[in-house]
Amino acid sequence: MAIERARSRRITTGSTFAWALRDAWDTGDARGTGVAWGIAVGLGLSACSAGGSGTGAGTEPGPTQEGIIEVPGGSTRDAPPVLNQPSEALEADLIGDEMQMPGGTGPAPLQRRGLVDKVVSCEGGGSTRVSGTVYIPSGKLPLYNATVYVPETALSPLTPGVSCNCEITGEPITTALTDASGRFVLENVPVGENIPLVVQVGDWRREFNIGAVAGCQDNPVPDQTLRLPSRRSEGDIPRIAVATGRADALECLVRKLGVDESEFSNEDGAGRITLFAGKGGTQRYSTSNARAAFAPAEELWSDFESLSRYDIVLMSCEADAGYVGNKSEQALEAMYDYLNAGGRVFGSHYQNVWFQQGPGAFPELAEFENQADLGDVAGQVDTSFPKGLALAQWLMSAGASEQQGQVAIAGAQHSFLVENPEYAQRWISTTEPESVQYISANTPLGVSDAEQCGRVVLSDIHVSEGRQGDDISDASTKYDFPNGCVTSDFTPQEAVLAFMLFDISACIVPDNVAPVAPPPVILR
Repeated sequence: MAIERARSRRITTGSTFAWALRDAWDTGDARGTGVAWGIAVGLGLSACSAGGSGTGAGTEPGPTQEGIIEVPGGSTRDAPPVLNQPSEALEADLIGDEMQMPGGTGPAPLQRRGLVDKVVSCEGGGSTRVSGTVYIPSGKLPLYNATVYVPETALSPLTPGVSCNCEITGEPITTALTDASGRFVLENVPVGENIPLVVQVGDWRREFNIGAVAGCQDNPVPDQTLRLPSRRSEGDIPRIAVATGRADALECLVRKLGVDESEFSNEDGAGRITLFAGKGGTQRYSTSNARAAFAPAEELWSDFESLSRYDIVLMSCEADAGYVGNKSEQALEAMYDYLNAGGRVFGSHYQNVWFQQGPGAFPELAEFENQADLGDVAGQVDTSFPKGLALAQWLMSAGASEQQGQVAIAGAQHSFLVENPEYAQRWISTTEPESVQYISANTPLGVSDAEQCGRVVLSDIHVSEGRQGDDISDASTKYDFPNGCVTSDFTPQEAVLAFMLFDISACIVPDNVAPVAPPPVILR
């Protein structure tokens, strides 16, 4: 019933245009891909996925002008720029391609900024360019596969909760994707003062004012300016649920990404990150949120409605193979429904139980068998598919790998032997002994690419333990959150997970297809 509701909502919102894009991907027709993107984005939707739509009721307001930051011309800074104050003209609630005016005066068309008229022709085939590097919220790692664009209109709010939408709004004039070093180049950028620039990965989104753009030359944005938002006042952050566990500390990794502590709260709070107490994991806040205890993880995954409130679900290893003491049959079904409705999930080590004992084709995702731990090993990145090659290159640019295609893994586990290539993509493996350390799959399993809009990543690693083998460990339950988060730098395996977390946030594409930037909606 939950899946049928989700799919019926997709049809009523008009996101069936996504089918055209997925068909273009399937056939390799780039022209068809552009047409589909143009149609769907013009409706305030994206055509990245097509297997269903969100069931979260209502529309959350998007960030106001407070989330737009200005970049002083030519200045270089190590911290994000200062925020502007809200502008009364943009305090309206944005709904689809219309703006609901204050005072209930009815919908009005979104106001155009007039930027499309400021695109100039350059002699000799030249172009007005803007270039730069995009970073995660902390600024410590570059960001791969981020969409960068100049919007002609104000941005519309993103669909809350689980959704098959991949929304790019604002009627882009020019678009680009960041490469494996986080770099991008925008061509044919409008010329003039106060040019807006949007950086987006899935439901992470931030708008900047990059100031003056000079015509027919490159206009580099000062380094460390373009970071994803660390708090809601800076832009959009997906709603993320994190289940703690005895053998991992994914809650600390999210904090290490640069998400502000004010964004961590229980479900009745205003934060975008909600922590749940898994078996043996951290149980409560140390000082914030009135030292409240986390709700038990069962409350997160007990039913589809609870899961559907979240864009992303992260689950730390509970250090108990096959443990389902807090996972009822209803919970296994709920996770299955959540993923099939567009949910995004990361599971650490023994959280593979959701697939070992799950419904449908889930047990066929990989060959699961608990064997002796591998210890510290060198993992090989599978570079045979586009994003695998990008990961290998990104690890080098992020300083997390000394040799392209290899990554150091501390405390590697050995609980699944090989992935099922019919459903899953291998990312990182070892050869002596043979093991698979990272796999991904788009969901529902076993359907056409056009029908898939969820994504799961499973790791056979305790990803975010911090320093292992002593009392200084991020996974220690002796301390409440965030006092137990004692490390600040990314280990190589944490860097891999940071890459994966933003990958599962992004628009869904088949793993054998390289991501492409959405084409401009406004064609000149």
